[in-house]
Amino acid sequence: MDPSRIRNFCIIAHIDHGKSTLADRLIQSSGAVSDREMKEQLLDSMDLERERGITIKASAVTLDVDLDGQPYMFNLIDTPGHVDFHYEVSRALAACEGALLVVDATQGVQAQTVANAYAAVGADLHIIPVVNKIDLPGAMPEDTAIEVEHVLGIDTGHVQFVSAKSGIGIAELMRAIAKVLPPPTGSASEPLQGLVFDAIYDEYRGVICYVRVVNGTLRKGQKILLMGRQRHYYVTELGKLRPQMMPVDTLSVGEVGYVVANIKTLKDVTVGDTITDVNAPAATALPGYQPPQQMVFCDFYPAGGEDYSELREALEKLSLNDSSFTFEPEHSEALGFGFRCGFLGLLHMDIVQERLERECGVEVVQTAPSVTYEVLMTDGSVQRIDAAGDLPAPDKVEEIREPLVEVQMIVPADCVGNIMKLAEQRRGEYNRTEYLSTQRVMLTYMFPFNEILYDFYDKLKSLTRGYGTMDYHLSGYRSGELVKLDILVGGKAVDALSVIVHRSNAERRGRRVLQRLKEEIDRHLFEVVLQAAIGTKVIARESIKPLRKNVTAKCYGGDVTRKRKLLEKQKEGKKRMKTVGRVDIPQEAFMTVLEPEE
Repeated sequence: MDPSRIRNFCIIAHIDHGKSTLADRLIQSSGAVSDREMKEQLLDSMDLERERGITIKASAVTLDVDLDGQPYMFNLIDTPGHVDFHYEVSRALAACEGALLVVDATQGVQAQTVANAYAAVGADLHIIPVVNKIDLPGAMPEDTAIEVEHVLGIDTGHVQFVSAKSGIGIAELMRAIAKVLPPPTGSASEPLQGLVFDAIYDEYRGVICYVRVVNGTLRKGQKILLMGRQRHYYVTELGKLRPQMMPVDTLSVGEVGYVVANIKTLKDVTVGDTITDVNAPAATALPGYQPPQQMVFCDFYPAGGEDYSELREALEKLSLNDSSFTFEPEHSEALGFGFRCGFLGLLHMDIVQERLERECGVEVVQTAPSVTYEVLMTDGSVQRIDAAGDLPAPDKVEEIREPLVEVQMIVPADCVGNIMKLAEQRRGEYNRTEYLSTQRVMLTYMFPFNEILYDFYDKLKSLTRGYGTMDYHLSGYRSGELVKLDILVGGKAVDALSVIVHRSNAERRGRRVLQRLKEEIDRHLFEVVLQAAIGTKVIARESIKPLRKNVTAKCYGGDVTRKRKLLEKQKEGKKRMKTVGRVDIPQEAFMTVLEPEE
C-alpha cells in the first residue's frame, strides 16, 4: 500500500464514552467483519473485559476502506479509559500519527478526557474531536463541542458528531480521518526500523510481537535483530490483524502487523524495542517508551505454599503482555516465599490478580497495598522503600517523605462543599477551582497518595451521586510525620500486616485492624493477644479469649482440693501452650487492612 494512503490512529476517551462501540462501527463499516460474525466490543477479547464492560488492553486492527473510489488502509488502536491503564494509552499514542478524542454528548469533558487530550498533544498527534451519543434524549452536542474548545483548547473546526451505537455520522467520520489525519512519515529505502508496541505469548508459536514499521520493509524469511537484547531471529510468519491474524509476505512503511520468529523465551522481548535487519542494521534504535512508574506495591504469595515456581512462570507470561507491572522475589515469615509486585493503581492490581487466577490457574494471597516512600538516612543518602518491612531502624532515619499526587476532580457544582470536606479529612491541599459550565466544576488538590489509595474514589462517586470523576499524576515527595505501625499477634510482629501511616491516623488505623483481626482469627486453647505498636510503644490491644474445657465436669461432690488440683494442672498446660503454641492466621485476615472504613 502507498504510504500516503495509510492512516494510523487511536481512539482515546474517558471511561464509558463509547471508544469500543465506535471501534465496532468502524470495523463494521469497512466490511472487515461480516454481520454474522459481528458482536459488541469485538476488540475486547478477554473475558474480564466483557464481564466488567471496560477495556484493559489496547487492541490493534487493520481496516481496508474504500472512500469515493480511493483505497485507504486504516490502522486503528482501541485504548482503555481508566487512569490505571494510562500507560497502555501512551504506548498506543507512540505508534500513531492521529487520535480520535471521543466525548460523550450527555456528560461533556471528564477528568480522563483532559488527561488523554494532553497526552495526545504532548505526543504531537493530530486530534479529531468526536462528539458521541448525539441520539440520546439528554444530549447537548453543540455545548459539548464548545466545552472541548474552551477546556482543552482544541480547534473544533473538524469536530464530528456521531452515534456509535446507531451508526449516525460514521461515514462522515471516516472521510474526516482520511482528509485530516496525516499519512505516516518514513522511507522504504532506509534501513529497517520496526517498533514493538505489544507482545503476546503463544504455547505453540512462542512470543508474537505486534510491530509498527517506521522505515524499510519487513519480509518473511528475513533475519532480524532485536536491538535492545541484541538477539538474532528468522521471521517465520508475518501478518495483519483484520481483526483475526491473516498472514502476509511483507510489511512496509507505516503498516502495522504481527511477527512470529521462533522467540521461545519471554525475556528476549521488551515492549518498545526496535526490530532491524541483521545484514543492513539501522544506525540507531527508535526512542521506544518511557518505563512506567509503578504507584502501588503489594506482595503476592501462592495460596498453597508449594506453587512458587508456577507463580513465577505465570507472572513472567503476564508481564510480557502487560509490561507496566514489575515483580521481584520476597520472603515473609508468615506467608513463606512470594513476590513483591508493583502496579499503576488499585484496579490494575485487581486485574492482574484476577488474570493470574483465571488465565494461569494460580491462586494467590495478597497483602495490603502500599506506596513508595523516600527515606532520608542520617548519613545523607536517600533510599526508596515500597513496604513497611523494608524501613530501616529508627536511629538511622532522618525523615520519611511521602508521595504527593495532583488530583483533578470534575464534580457537579452543588457537590463542591461535600468534596472539599472529604479532601480536608484526607489531608488535601487546595490549589484552584475552574468552572467548566454553570453546572460543573473542576477542583484541583494536592494529596498524599496514601490518603486516596483505598476508598477515596468510592467516596467521591457516592458524594456526587455518581457524576464525579477524577484523574491524578505523581507530583513529587514531601516530608511528613510518618510512622511504621506494627501489628503483633501473640507478641510476634507479622511483617505482612505492617503499614506506614501518618501519626495522627495511627491509633485509629491500629484499632480498626485489631478489631477486624479479632473477628477473623479463630479461638485457640490459649489467650491470643493482638497489639498495634509504634516502635516499642503499644497504642492498641485486643484479646481473643481461649477455648475453655470444663476439666472438673467429672468431679461431683467430695473434697474441693480435687477440683483445685485439676484446675492448677490445666493452668500449667495453658501456660506451656502459650509459650510453644502457634497462632494460625487465616488468609482472610491479611485482607482486613484493605477493607474501607465505615
